[in-house]
Amino acid sequence: MKPTFVILAAGLGTRMRSSRAKVLHRAGGLALVEHVVRSARGVADADRIVVVLGHQADEVKAALAPYGVRFAIQTEQRGTGHAVASAREACGNDSGPVVVAYGDSPLLTTTTFQGLIDHQVASGKAASLITTVLEDPFGYGRIILDSEGDVTMIIEEKSCTPEQKRMKLINSGIYCFQSDLLWKHIGEITPNPATGELYLTDMPEILARYGQKVTPYNVADSTQMLGINTRVELAMVDAILRTRKVTQLMLDGVTIEKPDTVTIDPDVEIGSDTVVESFARILGTTRIGNECRIGSGSIVKDCSIGDGAQVEAFCHLDGSNVAAGAQVGPFARLRMQADVGPGAHIGNFVELKKTRFGAGAKASHLAYLGDASVGEKTNIGAGTITCNYDGSKKHPTTIGNSAFIGSNSTLVAPVQVGDSAYIAAGSVITDPVPNETLALGRSRQVLKEGWVARRREKQKQGQ
Repeated sequence: MKPTFVILAAGLGTRMRSSRAKVLHRAGGLALVEHVVRSARGVADADRIVVVLGHQADEVKAALAPYGVRFAIQTEQRGTGHAVASAREACGNDSGPVVVAYGDSPLLTTTTFQGLIDHQVASGKAASLITTVLEDPFGYGRIILDSEGDVTMIIEEKSCTPEQKRMKLINSGIYCFQSDLLWKHIGEITPNPATGELYLTDMPEILARYGQKVTPYNVADSTQMLGINTRVELAMVDAILRTRKVTQLMLDGVTIEKPDTVTIDPDVEIGSDTVVESFARILGTTRIGNECRIGSGSIVKDCSIGDGAQVEAFCHLDGSNVAAGAQVGPFARLRMQADVGPGAHIGNFVELKKTRFGAGAKASHLAYLGDASVGEKTNIGAGTITCNYDGSKKHPTTIGNSAFIGSNSTLVAPVQVGDSAYIAAGSVITDPVPNETLALGRSRQVLKEGWVARRREKQKQGQ
């Protein structure tokens, strides 16, 4: 039987002190609700996942649009029982188990969801509830079990007796119900006398009235139950998610120096024998090959890095490609589809923007190349810039293979420099340079002997 998921994501989260819906806050490189949907997708089809929306529904929909899930609207927030009931129509005639989860609990894994579902199906009972043991259970509902070990009641912290407060078996709030029994009885939840809200925690008692049982499914790793209510908890969960990612990469053969300082997003892929130095940030959908190096303090986002490429310290790469064996940095910047060819060298304080840089070419220091195409084995001297913007439009610069661009050259686009051409240092180039041609675009040097002495004498006379 295929499971259905109902993910509750309607709340604002006032304790976050934020105008943004809580489930849209990010940890581990994704919005909180994305983590929950991804874990659910590991065991359920996208069209059997229903996300219950409320605050900032359009923004949450937009964040989850790539996942293909369904949505339900909770028009007013009247508690968890009301939120689940709001999903009834969106769930349609789906049969089989119904898992209820929360959009602000991003640490639950696919393995745990699958275990809960398997436990529920094997038990044959009305519902299963994830429980865990906490040394400090303050704030959580306590689980009351009968003599057979089934759940008879969930008592919220504020309603617990002193003896019950000492109990350490707590309610995670994550359920798996038989769908027919859930939808048949959820309408029997009555408003809480203190708050007027409808709480899903009433379901075990309601089911018990009809002779139905709710069985606990205990999860030893209590950190998976962490929900997020404050920025402090958000930071804690982010650290756990980051640790999971770097741990898996290291087990897969990646060397990560000082892993507690490194930030790596969940969709990043890194090949074996690559070294990631301290304080690197590797983000988005970056793909890094084998035997690469990512230097300390570098930021690499949505990039492709070929086998054996080296990104030295303190570089910033965004939406760009670095081919096999190329070297970038230190202190280099690549952005907006920059494409560095095999074996090429981009040195310190060189910036590439929308530029294709050919195989074996070099720009060793202090250059800006924008909207350019640089041929193979071309050398770009220090201080070279492409003047690609005329105040209203961007223009291209094309440099051929094996060209030599002297230091402090200014190439005013649109302009073409041919194969094996030379540009003299300090030149301003505005016209095309044919193949194997030397171009000079500077004034002839003038020497004025005795000028310093004459200037000095004039200064004395002026005193």
